[in-house]
Amino acid sequence: MKDLFVKSIVTFLSMLCLNAAFAGSDTNPDTLKVALLPDEDASTVIENNREFKAYLEKTLGKKIKLIVTTDYSSMIEAMRNKRIDLAYFGPLSYVLAKSKSDIEAFAAKTKNNSATYKSVVIGNVDAGIRSLSDIQGKDMAYGDQASTSSHLIPKSILVNKGLVAGDNYNEHFLGAHDAVAVAVQNGKAVAGGLSKPIFESLVERGIIDPAKVRVLVESQPFPQYPWAMRSDLDSALKSDIKEAFYALDDKEILKYFKADGLAPISDENYNVVRDLKASLNI
Repeated sequence: MKDLFVKSIVTFLSMLCLNAAFAGSDTNPDTLKVALLPDEDASTVIENNREFKAYLEKTLGKKIKLIVTTDYSSMIEAMRNKRIDLAYFGPLSYVLAKSKSDIEAFAAKTKNNSATYKSVVIGNVDAGIRSLSDIQGKDMAYGDQASTSSHLIPKSILVNKGLVAGDNYNEHFLGAHDAVAVAVQNGKAVAGGLSKPIFESLVERGIIDPAKVRVLVESQPFPQYPWAMRSDLDSALKSDIKEAFYALDDKEILKYFKADGLAPISDENYNVVRDLKASLNI
């Protein structure tokens, strides 16, 4: 009987240790799942960030799995369900994810010493789109519904000009920023909204011809795309992640983020996005 009691105690303690080990691995996993924005073709995003993956693996001493979800909504849900550990969000998708998940913003990219960026509304030249008023009664292209610079910001610009989706123009969601620009260039939509840095990159790479597509208006500056992590990650791991991001100065890696570096940022920086979201009832 005594031996049975001792065996039961040993078994119980073993189960506690096993559970603790699993709990520990959840907050300090051997493989970090890192999600990147689905704002361009997924295979391209993964390929462009191979060196970023290698940098994180070397710096953090962990395996890194890069993930590109099908859209912003599935990325938000993956974070909510802890299927990803770190994520590169747009400002609006971060705000939406924060409302559903225990996460914290910790870094944002900088460009030309600024942690802000702009959105643009573009128009098809051949269609005679020279101003926002020319969009009246026509087709307007947006990216993802949870995108800041390809939906929230350009929609707010049109609202401020008295143009309301469904009443004054037809809205279409195409998912990615590059899809918006191409649709406007091909005349599938007379106008569209997207990130200014992405639009400039598309022009620079020869994908968009500035003779066919013109910028109608630029937005005011908004806080840059944030990196966020699960708040329940091991505290030492969180410190290591922050240090790795802030120390990143490899130009070849940073160019795919259209950045000069990564700087600290906090949740409060995105209150302006929350206010805009509320004003548009998105």
